[in-house]
Amino acid sequence: MTEVWRNWAGNQSARPAQVTAPGTVEELAAVVRAAGEAGRRVKAVGSGHSFTAIAAAGDAVMVRPDRLTAVRGIDRAAGTVTVESGLPLSRLNRLLAAAGLSLTNMGDIEVQTVAGATSTGTHGTGRDSGSLAAQIRAVEIVLADGTVRTCSATENAELFQGARLGLGALGVVSALTFAVEPMFLLAAHEQPMGFDEVLDRFDDLTAVNEHFEFYWFPHTDRCSTKRNNRSQGPAAPLPRFKAWLDDDFVSNTVWEGACRVGRAFPGAIPAIAQIASRAWSERRFTDQAYKVYTSPRKVRFVEMEYAVPREAATTVLRELKALVERSGWRISFPVEVRVAPADDLWLSTANGRDTAYIAVHLYRGTREAGYFTEVEKLMTAHQGRPHWGKLHTRDAEYLSAAYPHFGDFTALRDKVDPDRRFANDYLRRVLGD
Repeated sequence: MTEVWRNWAGNQSARPAQVTAPGTVEELAAVVRAAGEAGRRVKAVGSGHSFTAIAAAGDAVMVRPDRLTAVRGIDRAAGTVTVESGLPLSRLNRLLAAAGLSLTNMGDIEVQTVAGATSTGTHGTGRDSGSLAAQIRAVEIVLADGTVRTCSATENAELFQGARLGLGALGVVSALTFAVEPMFLLAAHEQPMGFDEVLDRFDDLTAVNEHFEFYWFPHTDRCSTKRNNRSQGPAAPLPRFKAWLDDDFVSNTVWEGACRVGRAFPGAIPAIAQIASRAWSERRFTDQAYKVYTSPRKVRFVEMEYAVPREAATTVLRELKALVERSGWRISFPVEVRVAPADDLWLSTANGRDTAYIAVHLYRGTREAGYFTEVEKLMTAHQGRPHWGKLHTRDAEYLSAAYPHFGDFTALRDKVDPDRRFANDYLRRVLGD
């Protein structure tokens, strides 16, 4: 009997019928064909950083990409790198840096596999640059019949439109080609700011900075803002001890302790929030892009994130603050706000509209007490689209109205996986049968 698989947050689990880790695309194709012959479903899983059951593979063949980690090639003339699906973003970032290259944008953690991150719509924040999936230039994917297809904007273009952000519903991604550019520096400016000031200046802050985001601490009027912009240098990274103190000890060790106290004594959370909101002071530094974009995240939590039209962001945030203030909730985790430009990926949360992302979190083991439920009602009242890898209760009926190309994606799925070789309960809910 196989072992139980659990995700990073510990809120999803499954006992697959079989676990396999193919080392080549040919071995992967053979796994998919054999599963088809046995009448079994197939689910690929990365590092388990999704909070939904998108990768859960109960009574299925679970494909782990641990051995599909090769860098197949760097094409400097084309400005691309081709890597296999199981390569962690952390290794990709360092390999690119060693070659003097960089992704244009990325999220704030780098533990995910490249396929897992792109298939769920992982994103950072950016005025002009979008999600990781928006940086894909070609996809190699194993389809339900075991055939291996390569797709791009000029080859199997319809498959490319769906497979860049495919939720694992079209096949098993075996390799990805990303656009890259010469390595660059980012100047980071992190600064405390009042809630009303951030919202009053939100349009300007997102317009004048290449990358802007902020965290609001519930039960306070305080925010921590982050502005990252390209710099000609020279590099001026944080001193090693300062980086460890701020980003590891305070943000992880101390924060874990504070969250545990808050979970045990919820009445203390507002006071903890007042202290925590003052723990992050103003600082500036300049470093390689991936070192600025990403930081360690060791405190475990569950998360819900919705994408709303950019123009609705400040209205939604004011309504969210009012919702928290009139409730009896005690929320220890800050609310995270990021932005992205409109893109053309069929299932991207930023498809066709400039977007603001609003994410709410709960420390692991904390009782939900209606927080996520009420936040979701607020987000859906403003045309919100849920992040595919973060908690939500939306179904195909809702999502088909939220995405202009939802029908195009499901029609493509009918074509390449008519027997639903790659289905699971989550995909049945969000895409329909």
